[in-house]
Order: sequence, then C-alpha cells, then structure tokens
Amino acid sequence: MEEMNLKCCAHLGDAVFEVFVREKIIHMTTNLSKLHKINTSFVCASYQCRLLEYLEPFLTEKEKDIIRRGRNIPSSSARRINQSLHRLATGFEALIGYLHLYNRSRLDEIFSLIDKYIETNSLK
Repeated sequence: MEEMNLKCCAHLGDAVFEVFVREKIIHMTTNLSKLHKINTSFVCASYQCRLLEYLEPFLTEKEKDIIRRGRNIPSSSARRINQSLHRLATGFEALIGYLHLYNRSRLDEIFSLIDKYIETNSLK
C-alpha cells in the first residue's frame, strides 16, 4: 500500500468513524447541543487512542501494520493536541478507512467491538 493510499484511507476513515458515531449517538438524546458534545467526545484523538488500546488484542498483524504505517503519515498542520496522540489517531483512522474500502465484514466486527466498548465505558 502506497503512502498516498494510506493518507486517503485515513481521510476516509475519519469520515466513516464520524458517521458510525453519529448513528450510535442519535439514540442517546434529541438535544442537538448534547448530540454535538457527545459526538466530539467520541471522535477526538484521545478517545480514538483509547479505542486502539482496547482493540489491540483483537487486531491482526496486518491491521497493526496499517495502524503503524498510518501513525507515520506526516502531518502538515499544527495541532493543538499532543503530536504523538494525533499520530495514533491517524493510524486508527487509516485502519477504519482501509477496512471500509477493502474488508467491510471486518470493519463491522471492529465496529461491533467499539460498540461494546462505548456501551460499557462511556457515560450517557
């Protein structure tokens, strides 16, 4: 997989994960302000890093490699967060984008694991 493809996977993965989260949280409240607050708490880099820690035992070596390579994508803009945190989140997004493009059934498995994590570890 070329670096450019991995950048595209991360870009796509960001959007795919956002839709996954939005579909999940619409059942939590109808208040738009609360929806936005919940959404941003789930799609932030620190939460994505916690998800990676949780998912790590379930990932294949190929998936871990995609994350590792996604972490190494150079960032062109300054971030207000810790750079290493942002890089890990980019690796997570690269994996989500890659699975969305090439292995939807595995993405569904990963999303099922994430769904369980959200159900047991997040305040509603």
